Amino acid sequence: MAFLSDKKNEELKIKANDIRKSVIRMLVEAKSGHTAGSLGMADVFTLFYFHVLKHDPKNPGWEERDRVVLSNGHICPVLYAAMAHSGYLPIEELKTLRKFGSRLQGHPHREFLPYLETSSGPLGEGLSQSVGMALADKIDKKDSGRFIYCFLGDGELNEGNNWEAIMLAGKNKLNNLIAIVDRNNIQIDGNTEDIMPLEPLIKKWQSFNWHAIEVNGHDFKSLNSAIEKAQEIKDKPIVILAETVASRGIKEWEGDYRWHGKPPSKEEGEMALRELESRK
Repeated sequence: MAFLSDKKNEELKIKANDIRKSVIRMLVEAKSGHTAGSLGMADVFTLFYFHVLKHDPKNPGWEERDRVVLSNGHICPVLYAAMAHSGYLPIEELKTLRKFGSRLQGHPHREFLPYLETSSGPLGEGLSQSVGMALADKIDKKDSGRFIYCFLGDGELNEGNNWEAIMLAGKNKLNNLIAIVDRNNIQIDGNTEDIMPLEPLIKKWQSFNWHAIEVNGHDFKSLNSAIEKAQEIKDKPIVILAETVASRGIKEWEGDYRWHGKPPSKEEGEMALRELESRK
């Protein structure tokens, strides 16, 4: 993985800001969708699509590409925005989010947008799919040089299916699998620790034979270092617990669980865009 220079770090900050603006515009146009996680994960997706991933937007079916699985599919606005800004689809198409006949459905649908690795909607399934991909690569001896990256939400860890997948990955020492958990501490009904406590989360993953790393999900250099470290692990699957702030970038909304599945109104969107523009 390439070294993250100071110059590239600044470029990524600008790109993440642009992606957040695209997310706001998409949600305002759609009048529906999920704000908190999409804004909160903008830095993570920016780093992946513009620095980490081995991929080719001009040849999305490239056999040697890394695989990206979005398990918490409701934050697909940030996935679509990152893909558009990196060249997979026209940025103008982002305005079709959640519209009838659009390729950009409210949850990712592989039949509509073949660049996606999986369809997702029901929470708790993406990690199992990712374990299957990683295990298949091991069996086919295609696990050298490419990774399966699975993005999932912390509230999603309430789903028992995840823990079956975690056990299987640990048993098979799938070091070609890297899970990234959006640890923003909120879910649709409130704070994760009030609804179904997850802590001590890092120890739980470790007890299932995973290498676990905690990192600031908004610090590009720290996050990049965590991914570099993850790629060097040889005997375990890896989880990166990315500590993020829900609705990052819009001060009035940050950390508020009520923005989990709420789109901004036209006026709220204009306010948010002004705030993001001021960051320049």
